[in-house]
Amino acid sequence: MSIKKGLIFGLLFGFLALGYIAMQRATPDYKEERIYKAIKVYSPYQLEKRIGGLTINNTQTGEKEKPSAAEVLHRLDELDKTWGKTHLRVEANELFILGENNQTIVKIFIENEREREFLRSFYGI
Repeated sequence: MSIKKGLIFGLLFGFLALGYIAMQRATPDYKEERIYKAIKVYSPYQLEKRIGGLTINNTQTGEKEKPSAAEVLHRLDELDKTWGKTHLRVEANELFILGENNQTIVKIFIENEREREFLRSFYGI
């Protein structure tokens, strides 16, 4: 194989590898669907679709954030994680969602070990 063909294939492989790495970084964290949907109902952070893109709306304070399109889902995950550390508590096989005054709003049963591991890895509880 000539040097030119090797260089072309090397560049092609390099661009494909960089594209794959960029795609992996752009995807948000994995979420266990059943438990995340149940928690998300009580989270104060909601995505709002606008003509200019997506904004993150805090329903408690009315504050809005407008991160770039590439980082909006990562920023939403960060906000949910910080909220979850103070408003979620796990005891035995139950997840308690707490209000602002540490009163229990709702209890959610943890069905399997995957959901428990998701709570441990995503929310840090």
